[in-house]
Amino acid sequence: MVKLIELDHLPDGLLERPASALHHSLDGPTLIHLEGRNKQPLFVSVLQHGNEVTGWEAIRRLLKSHYEFDELPRSLSILIANARAAKYRLRRLDDQLDYNRCWPGGQHEDSEPGKLFQQITDRMRSLSPIASIDIHNNTGLNPHYAAINRVRPEFLRLAENFSSKVVFFTTPLGTQSMSFSGFCPATTLECGQAGEVHGTDHSIGFLETCMHMNAIPTAPLDADEVHLFHMVATVRVPDDVLIGFGHVPTEITFRENLDVLNFQELPAGISLGDINGGPPKPLRVADINDIDVTDHYFRFDRGQIETVREIMPSMLTLDRRVIHQDCLCYLMERIHFEDHVEGTAHDPLPDGIRRSDRPGEPSI
Repeated sequence: MVKLIELDHLPDGLLERPASALHHSLDGPTLIHLEGRNKQPLFVSVLQHGNEVTGWEAIRRLLKSHYEFDELPRSLSILIANARAAKYRLRRLDDQLDYNRCWPGGQHEDSEPGKLFQQITDRMRSLSPIASIDIHNNTGLNPHYAAINRVRPEFLRLAENFSSKVVFFTTPLGTQSMSFSGFCPATTLECGQAGEVHGTDHSIGFLETCMHMNAIPTAPLDADEVHLFHMVATVRVPDDVLIGFGHVPTEITFRENLDVLNFQELPAGISLGDINGGPPKPLRVADINDIDVTDHYFRFDRGQIETVREIMPSMLTLDRRVIHQDCLCYLMERIHFEDHVEGTAHDPLPDGIRRSDRPGEPSI
């Protein structure tokens, strides 16, 4: 039974607990409201995936070192989402849905956690937060970057305070940031691999900046301030395909250092790994409308997984469990936002973003 716990204080000793020990204090997803001088809260979500601990480490270090005995400069609403999975250092447990696919608008919105996250969305909408921050880690090698769901100046300004690399995405549905983007600027922080001190330090600095802002700036950005990418496709491996890395006798043997290719612009003809059996198409690539576009990106007829056009992957990982629970990677394209930023009266998809003329590709 998933239930929401809502508190106006930190439980005793909570800041002393690492993510793996939070289950001793929290009996389910917990929303904690801490009052500050500026009453408009900053919303921060951590541990939607139990093995992505940087968000919690940033929150507890921030509060212990700066605000344990002093007044917060701004009210803070903290969602600690999946302490159960964090106990085992797993993204999610086998009996759980992926919490970051259960928010309003996703296919799991009518599930038990979906109804709970609808409550949280409604509650935070009533509090009119200055911004929403969802903190994540990657299991593979990735640069730190921010992700947004609307190409508006305030979203870009919020994101570029964390990184000049910004990814615009509209799938998967049911994410926390997409749910909150309808009523406040929202961003997802991708903070490298869990346990890296730099990721925690970077997150703390960003949260400090947000808590001292009077408002999120809305002035347009110069073209050189942000490198903007659009997520155009998701690459998945079927559950029944055996995968490995390096020199192992599996149906797909990916290259040993696969994750070093993240955020690299790869030409056609690059091999991601060897095919040693299994189905004729051992990968499935789906565009933002879930249409199969595998043939526009890969070929498999020469015993290799080969690119047939330029691609730029993100979130490539060497974690087999994560690959089967989520995906192998996402594919991105650069976009030039400076002439196409969404105006205040537009829908979430910018009207002026250039449309692709390549067959089978989604429109941006």
